[in-house]
Amino acid sequence: MATDLGELLVPYMPTIRVPRTGDRVFKSECAFSFDSPESEGGLYVCMNTFLGFGREHVERHYRKTGQSVYMHLKRHVKEKATGAAGGAIPRRRNGKVFLDLELNRDFNGEDYEYEDEAKLVIFPDHFEIPLPNIEELPALVTIACDAVLNAPSAYKKQEPESWEEEIQVSRHARSLRQLDNGVRIPPSGWKCQKCEMRENLWLNLTDGAVLCGKWFFDGSGGNGHCSGALQSDQLPPGCQTGHHHTRWSRSETQLYNVYSFEEEEAVLDPHISDHLSHFGIDMLQMQKRTENGHHTDNNPRPRVSEWEVIQESGMKLKAVFGSGYTGIKNLGNSCYISTVLQVLFSIPDFQRMYVGNLQRIFDYSPLDPSQDFATQMAKLGHGLLSGQYAKPPMKSELIEQVMKEEYKVLNWHQQKGVSPRMLKSLVSQGHPEFSSNRQQDAQEFLLHMINQVERNSAGSENPSDAFRFLVEERIQCCQSRRVRYTQRVDYCIQLPAPIEAATNREELLTYEVKRKEAEDNMRAPPEPVRARIPFTACLQAFTEPENVPDFWSSALQAKSAGVKTSRFASFPEYLILQIKKFTFGVDWVPKKLDLAIDVPDFLDLSRMRATGLQAGEEELPDLMPPIVLPEDTRDNSMSSIDSPEIDETAVMQLAEMGFPLEACRKAVYYTGNMGPEMAFNWIIAHMEEPDFAEPLTLPSMIDPGPSTSDSPMGATPLGNSPPEESSLHPHFNGLPPRSQHPGTQSHEQQPRASTRLDLHPP
Repeated sequence: MATDLGELLVPYMPTIRVPRTGDRVFKSECAFSFDSPESEGGLYVCMNTFLGFGREHVERHYRKTGQSVYMHLKRHVKEKATGAAGGAIPRRRNGKVFLDLELNRDFNGEDYEYEDEAKLVIFPDHFEIPLPNIEELPALVTIACDAVLNAPSAYKKQEPESWEEEIQVSRHARSLRQLDNGVRIPPSGWKCQKCEMRENLWLNLTDGAVLCGKWFFDGSGGNGHCSGALQSDQLPPGCQTGHHHTRWSRSETQLYNVYSFEEEEAVLDPHISDHLSHFGIDMLQMQKRTENGHHTDNNPRPRVSEWEVIQESGMKLKAVFGSGYTGIKNLGNSCYISTVLQVLFSIPDFQRMYVGNLQRIFDYSPLDPSQDFATQMAKLGHGLLSGQYAKPPMKSELIEQVMKEEYKVLNWHQQKGVSPRMLKSLVSQGHPEFSSNRQQDAQEFLLHMINQVERNSAGSENPSDAFRFLVEERIQCCQSRRVRYTQRVDYCIQLPAPIEAATNREELLTYEVKRKEAEDNMRAPPEPVRARIPFTACLQAFTEPENVPDFWSSALQAKSAGVKTSRFASFPEYLILQIKKFTFGVDWVPKKLDLAIDVPDFLDLSRMRATGLQAGEEELPDLMPPIVLPEDTRDNSMSSIDSPEIDETAVMQLAEMGFPLEACRKAVYYTGNMGPEMAFNWIIAHMEEPDFAEPLTLPSMIDPGPSTSDSPMGATPLGNSPPEESSLHPHFNGLPPRSQHPGTQSHEQQPRASTRLDLHPP
């Protein structure tokens, strides 16, 4: 018999592989369906690609690839016989239990026992070889079978492909001294203190200055102001500085990354929370968030949650089954995924695109369907809408279970839903947040999914067009009264929630008085009162004019006040709305507004329709603002930079009117030497600014400082670097720790430290 099996497998030996490091073995789920070893037909694992297939799909893979040898896995689940010891470890008959096998059914190990069956199947004749069969199978086949049975889950994180250096604790973190200058960093509205840069910003942990990072060769980055953050003579005696930058990211193990200028590498700061709290940033409080966005509290007051209300907690519910009633299994903090996918497949366009074309998508899928977006969307849509995974129990099974404990009836017959694990693994590839197991924002994931749908719908129907609409933005220069109309594509409208528009303001005021009295008298707080806001008020707030920060008027050739209004240039078939209920307090702690939105049955949105350029309106000239060259951090060998060209005649004409000379120079420069009239308009628009009369200082005019070429590797001389003190730069933007440096090595005699704040908190 051994000779017969060996001869039988000889033609297929070249197609049988042993899983190597990095190979993923899909032995818990079919690539085209949600069949598993627990399914009636079991699961077939290809011994070459290690993809799993249910009984209905394995023939398709055989015809497409010619691969003939599969391992068939089947798990038999049985309830323990009466009298089995409660709490005992489930019996494993013959020891045949697959290791590390993730399944869709959650059984209580104390009540059920498992028997796993494995065998090799050779197509197309379906010749079966039971496993294990060490004596009769060739050694290569035996090794391959053992490797497949003992392979870890295909979804477990693989070891990093490239070596990463371990980040060390900064030697300056413990002794960092910070100035007590009263600086407090707000949770929004940041920009560089030396230029108008609003991105790539860093916070200096010594003095609290917010400055931009270095310039990069791809044109990104900043103007390098953080590298000249603080002169040593500005510090009190004995308080030296050094350069550290901390970049914030929400990684699995830490909330931030720190870059040290002096140490020239990414470092760790174990005291970062204390260093940030010095400037009013309470990161510890920011981390105390539960999955639904609320703060954790040491003494939370129990109350009925919204989820319990809509779930009719405490009532006996009737289970539903069939088409359209299939749930999605929670993978751990994945409710945002379930919400978005259930909504998408309630839209006819998505049903038609993926479920209606199911067979065509499956037939033309690539050799690895687990990496094909259309295949995985069709798989999930069919799982949700077919009813195949939400079948009611057989009548005989139900009668048998009713005779036993009632809780077992619910546990056994409550549908478990389908698992979106394969789709999540595909769409989250390369995404630092969605690839993690942390809770995420549903609106962000929705936009991510729409982007994936569009990317994979080139040349075919795009179901996300059902959400697509155009927004017309009208910007008006308040000084010249000229306007500019632009259009942009969007898929979701974010609406503010104006608390002042609440219809129950009297109740809110009364509640606030009672709450304050209870707090002062240390009594239990009263029952909360939720603000009720009409949906029309949210829409009205969306259409209200808003100021445009740092608006540059092409009519004035200078900065001016600008006002923007938004309207719908087109309406989508399905309008997605997001109510902005989260905000950041002055203490950087995220807060969720406790409110309810009253939505009417019918909405008239005609007043929100765009109108385009109206009669009597004059458009702003199509001109770009003058280019202000950033500080050239790419060439430290430059010894001098020419001053900008300024029309001195226009400057003198303005000065004769009584304006400060330096203000006149700035006006002429920022209006591009277009004459005294344009410069005069700029002066009128900027007279109230605190730096109106200060000298014109441009990044291209800043002294680049002494060259570092005299020191080896551009480092500060060791004799001038105090080893015990430094300052840090935390940066909050979720980029890899070494992908960006806030600035070049310090040119000062003494080291210095700054903290980069990406001014979009995670």
